[in-house]
Amino acid sequence: MLQTCRNISKARPILQKYAGCLQISNHLSTSAALFDGRPFPLTALTEDELVLKDMVAKLASENIAPYVKKMEKEGKFDPSVLEAIFDSGLMGIEIEAEYGGSGLSFMSSIIAVEEISKVDASVGIYVDIQNTLVNALIRKIGTPEQKKHYLPLLAQKAGGCFCLSEPQSGSDAFAMKTIAKKDGSDYVINGTKMWISHSDVAGVFLVMANANPSDGYRGITCFIVDREMPGVSVGKKEDKLGLRASGTCMVHFDNVRVPERNILGKFGHGYKYAAGFLNEGRIGIGAQMVGIAQGCFDATIPYTLERRQFGKSVFSFQGMSHQIAQVATQIESTRLLVYNAARLQEMGLDFIKQAAMAKYYAAEVALLTTSKCIDWMGGVGFTKDFPQEKFYRDCKVGSIYEGTSNIQLNTIAKFIQREYEQ
Repeated sequence: MLQTCRNISKARPILQKYAGCLQISNHLSTSAALFDGRPFPLTALTEDELVLKDMVAKLASENIAPYVKKMEKEGKFDPSVLEAIFDSGLMGIEIEAEYGGSGLSFMSSIIAVEEISKVDASVGIYVDIQNTLVNALIRKIGTPEQKKHYLPLLAQKAGGCFCLSEPQSGSDAFAMKTIAKKDGSDYVINGTKMWISHSDVAGVFLVMANANPSDGYRGITCFIVDREMPGVSVGKKEDKLGLRASGTCMVHFDNVRVPERNILGKFGHGYKYAAGFLNEGRIGIGAQMVGIAQGCFDATIPYTLERRQFGKSVFSFQGMSHQIAQVATQIESTRLLVYNAARLQEMGLDFIKQAAMAKYYAAEVALLTTSKCIDWMGGVGFTKDFPQEKFYRDCKVGSIYEGTSNIQLNTIAKFIQREYEQ
């Protein structure tokens, strides 16, 4: 049975400044209505989750939305936005209160990513990677000393990034060349990582390096590397199509000396951690894509109701209203896939196939939705004066990062084959 989130008032005061302003919906909001043994809708949220959803939406509207165009133009996060998401507790949603986090659930992270991405997907992916990858790895496989040192930093002031991909490796992420050689009680890391999200602002790097190349991918080990360690350097940011405020850079490791105590998890298990935790991350990407689709849809439908042609609103034409109804149905279908995968993860059940389905389909629907919204806006949708073109550019990466759509289809097909061969 699902466990309700710890009462938000007992956790780190996430978005506390807004608590007095909230109007909490009462439909399907109480724990009793959800967990008395009866089936409940996938989109039903606990009271804590509803509080979180409302608070994150308010923060996104007040503290992120005013800076979206500025960040898009400058290609970087505004310092006040970073301050707001750390101060609110959004960078440590699942981190336990004893480490300065909010002590909430995985579903809470998914809800937060979706709500923020309705306003700016660049900030959404920052919150996503921090919570579903970086924090999750240290929380679940870190030593007590690693948790005590790094979790408070990640919850309160330090961004983290996940260093897996390399220039010569794409979907074959384990064909890596970054090496970690044992030298006394340290390991010396040499190599280059590519496409590393938020490496421009990160203070903590989780680095996959092969510490025993003779054993192939079974030598891959995860190391915690601090930005200030000698030999760590971050290259220039990629000039990307979308998610422009979210920095994506090469990261170089030149004889970076890392103490053995900074191995995260077991030696040689890095490939398992990368594969396993990326599955959770894919649910987060699904949430980001749902947020993009819903945000673009929300920004477009009022225009179709106000814009008049031939004496009627554009919305009222059957050809238009049917398209809108179809897209709305697809967005809701995607949300159900994402929420179902998140609930399975929370219950400790198998969710890999559902995560792959959620990410694959969410990327498809986000691209379709944003493209349709531009069409519905007409000529103005093709200009930068309206947000539809940004939503359109931001969602394209959904079929590429954290496992391409073809990789997701491979995963889904393997599960289908296995199910029918049994």
